[in-house]
Amino acid sequence: MKKLSVLVALIMAFSFFAPFLPEARAEETITVFNWYDYIDDTVIKQFEEETGIKVKYVNFTTVEEMYVKMTAGGGNYDIIIPSDYMIERMIKEDMLQELDYDLLPNAEGLIEWMKDPSYDPEGRHSVPYMWGTVGILYNTEYIDEEITSWTSIFNPDYQKDVFMLDSYRDTIGITLKMLGYPINTREEEALNAAKEALIQQKQDGIVQGYLVDEVKDKMIGGEAAMAVMWSGDAMYAIMENDSLRYVVPEEGSNVWLDAMCIPKTCENVEAAHAFIDFMCRPDIAYKNMQYIYYSTPIAEVVEMLDEEELEYEALNPSEEAVARCEFFQDISAFIEIYEKIWMEIRA
Repeated sequence: MKKLSVLVALIMAFSFFAPFLPEARAEETITVFNWYDYIDDTVIKQFEEETGIKVKYVNFTTVEEMYVKMTAGGGNYDIIIPSDYMIERMIKEDMLQELDYDLLPNAEGLIEWMKDPSYDPEGRHSVPYMWGTVGILYNTEYIDEEITSWTSIFNPDYQKDVFMLDSYRDTIGITLKMLGYPINTREEEALNAAKEALIQQKQDGIVQGYLVDEVKDKMIGGEAAMAVMWSGDAMYAIMENDSLRYVVPEEGSNVWLDAMCIPKTCENVEAAHAFIDFMCRPDIAYKNMQYIYYSTPIAEVVEMLDEEELEYEALNPSEEAVARCEFFQDISAFIEIYEKIWMEIRA
């Protein structure tokens, strides 16, 4: 009888508190389309445990690949995490939903300058996830001098000793900066000059390969003297090999921002908002930053960094370094020119 009384009491208590408990959402599944190795696996598990929403995690290597898959109807995605210039393009093409910030209270914690980006005014379609720069990672065991310029990766002295990014926006972009041109130029003269420089670099035997994700482990293993790398990948490598250094060259570079968006085709809009808000929570943003080593857009997380972390240019670029950089802009109207140049370089 005592056990029955306890059971009745528990049922009555649950009935009283039920209206105040989170709605069970175990039947929901969202598909997140993101870069490889760009979220801590434990974060996804924690989101599933806290919300009951299941996550199907799908990867891409470049945002161009992501765009092609989306426009070709390759899958239904609830959340995508593209880069700034691709977000600009997708807004123009009416591919993204406007966000409901009443469902995103944690987005209030964003660093102020990221709340109103030029590619998405007022952040109506995107919430920043990570940001960083493109620079040179170099191995001090192979290089005695301090690397300060993009010209180093075009130096014939480094035969088969340089990894380039397998990304035409980044590779053409940093070459344009080296030659003194804007990173978003549409000028034929500038683009041809960049093309010729990159073809000459290849003909001189400097390039060991054009890579993306694999370059981290290759630089950790000492397989090249230098690599053009995104800052987070560089930071990861530095933590594994203390002979590595990262620099944003003096000519300037690309400063980029990847952000979370909800496509127009999303069928789980509320659950997608829940995921974005979860990713903006300071404890979760800190965990992701510690896992992938990119710079966080959450102000409270920046305050958690210790003195050693703040000294790394790959993790915490100086204001002076960022001032030398440019955001990529949408060049979709000139995309065929860039793709043709890239094909000539790679061929």
